[in-house]
Amino acid sequence: MKKKTIEKIPFLTLPEAHRDETVKYVAVTDIKKIAKEPHLFIEVYRKENGNIPAVRIVFTKNDFANFFPAKGSWNRKRITGDTWNGHGMIWQDEEDSRRKTNGELTVENILHSGADQERIRRFIKTAAAGNHRDWENGPWWENINDRQKEITGEEYSLRNRRRWERRREALKERQENTKELPEERILEYADTVLFHGRHTIFYKRHGARVTVACSKCGGLTDARWKQGQSYESQLEKTVAEPVANHYGVCPLCKEAGVFIPQGYAGRAKEASGRIFLGQKYKETGFVLRYVLVAKEWHLEEVYGEKGKEMTGAYEELSGIEIARIYFESGKKVQKDYHKHDPYSGEDFWSDCNLSGPCCIAIKPGEIMPETFKEMEDTFLRYSALKEYCAEEREDINPADYLERYMQTPQIEMLVKMKLSGVVRDLVNCRYGIVGDADAKRPERFLGIRKEQVKNLIREKGNTDILKVMQMEKRMNQRWTASQIVALAETNTIDKINTALEYMSVQQFLNRVARYAGCGYATGCSTAVSRLQNTAGRYTDYLNMRSALGYDMTNTVYLFPRNLDAAHAKMVEESNKKEVDAHIREASGRYPLIKKHYRQYRKQFYFADEAFLIRPAKDAGEIIMEGRLLHHCVGGDRYLRSHNEGRAVILLLRALDEPDMPYITVEINPETKDIRQWYGAHDKKPDEERMQRWLDAYVTRLKCGPEAAGQAAGQTLIMAAM
Repeated sequence: MKKKTIEKIPFLTLPEAHRDETVKYVAVTDIKKIAKEPHLFIEVYRKENGNIPAVRIVFTKNDFANFFPAKGSWNRKRITGDTWNGHGMIWQDEEDSRRKTNGELTVENILHSGADQERIRRFIKTAAAGNHRDWENGPWWENINDRQKEITGEEYSLRNRRRWERRREALKERQENTKELPEERILEYADTVLFHGRHTIFYKRHGARVTVACSKCGGLTDARWKQGQSYESQLEKTVAEPVANHYGVCPLCKEAGVFIPQGYAGRAKEASGRIFLGQKYKETGFVLRYVLVAKEWHLEEVYGEKGKEMTGAYEELSGIEIARIYFESGKKVQKDYHKHDPYSGEDFWSDCNLSGPCCIAIKPGEIMPETFKEMEDTFLRYSALKEYCAEEREDINPADYLERYMQTPQIEMLVKMKLSGVVRDLVNCRYGIVGDADAKRPERFLGIRKEQVKNLIREKGNTDILKVMQMEKRMNQRWTASQIVALAETNTIDKINTALEYMSVQQFLNRVARYAGCGYATGCSTAVSRLQNTAGRYTDYLNMRSALGYDMTNTVYLFPRNLDAAHAKMVEESNKKEVDAHIREASGRYPLIKKHYRQYRKQFYFADEAFLIRPAKDAGEIIMEGRLLHHCVGGDRYLRSHNEGRAVILLLRALDEPDMPYITVEINPETKDIRQWYGAHDKKPDEERMQRWLDAYVTRLKCGPEAAGQAAGQTLIMAAM
């Protein structure tokens, strides 16, 4: 549409003003030829202004546009403003922008004459090739709006069709330029690396004899597993005593295999894994082939006189390519997926994933060694994927790694510096650790001081230590390597600002160690857990004390003699009114917690040389336990369960600090099974040791004092520590 030419055409004249007070806008029409193409002009005037139209609407056979003379602007909105019919017109004044009914719009917006109506009807009907509805039935503006919808709909369909054709051609091109998949090599590699050449020997005993079927050779034979008394029995085939899930040797092919009883042949008869194979794509591109492989062990049986009888066995290796990930320099990563059409029964490739629970996920897997050789002639040859695989012990997702590398090329530098912890976070899209994403130098990229890079390398890119180093630079401080490691061990980097306003970092660390009663960098999980809990409680105390307006230069406030008592006091003071009201209300709603305390204490109380565990005394104690440890045990669900006897909330504490919350336990009072247990901030302090302690505690509960005795229970628990 030639907009400049259209703007130069003089406006149509409005012959006379309408006297009908209900009419607000009058439209006149004309058909003009521009570049030999007919154009329908519809100019809408305000009734009181017949010189300059509010809008000029121009139609061609397959296009339309709106020109607003007052603003000198164009748009392609539909006549009703791309909203539901009857809500307003594009020429409507802002003062009159309320939504109106179709009847009101029909009365307020009219054509000047019947000739205009006929001109519109003939032009649009011709343009629509006779496929439109009867144009004489509806209002003129409604007919215009419908034709505009048809045009935009046709354009949308055309764009979608062209986009789909481009995608189809691109998919076809990728398939044609992708090398053939070496299926035999992949299955051979999977059998060796993933399944370790495992075979299965199915067996069924008959007294001193056993029938075995080997999946490797497929043979079926009878042999002795127990030596007989006769001379002839010594000449018979023998096998080691078959024990389920233990290794043995097939008497026929002499291959080792896992013994599986005949009755369990239908269970766990398949193992699966994931394989990545990288190949060169086009000149410098690269494609990752994601293949699911499986190995199945089958027992062949027939029904005989004695029921199911073994006739043989076999094993089968299979694989199917699930996805292809294409990497090309300067282009977005493209992923193609292998799909199946259940209606036609055909398999096909698509350039988009499935949605919802059927989404095809690309998970970590084994990377075939050929991948790195193929990568040498591509633009990814400096990606350091091989070096990253050598550092990581777990399965790697090379698709994620290479995608992150294209987004952040600095990953190559970080891998070669052996900052594996940092790289691991970046590969998992945790970019919050990045200081300057455009920086080339490691210290600027990570936002730390230059001299700390060596220390970070020594710690293998530990991200907890990295965050402390970043804080050091933000605060313009100079901390030693040991101070940084100790701060990372306390895990309080997000709450330590208030503390460092009033003391040095060494003072904070010394105070935490003193309160916790243990040192840093001991390698003891119990010490680490104790330091973290103490540091969290100390920073909470300082933050609450500062928020309440206390003089933080006062060393009595800054370094309390009894941290637990001071912290509890601050919690109580910070939430006194709210907590008191909540405790009173909860105590009234859940009175049976206090009533059943003595009964539960007899059942669940226990203490040894290190810890004690007991039930909560009342609803208030449960609420305070949740507030002090910052978890959800003080919620109505737990209070209601304890009150109704469906659960019991137990408080586990150190014997030498019985008033300091440590771990909260929810236990089933009927089965004596622990449902869950957590410490501060929904974490499990010293998890391995405390889990053993709780397991032994549950064993004692189930044995009962009559069966095991208190001394036996204590011995059991101490042995688990």
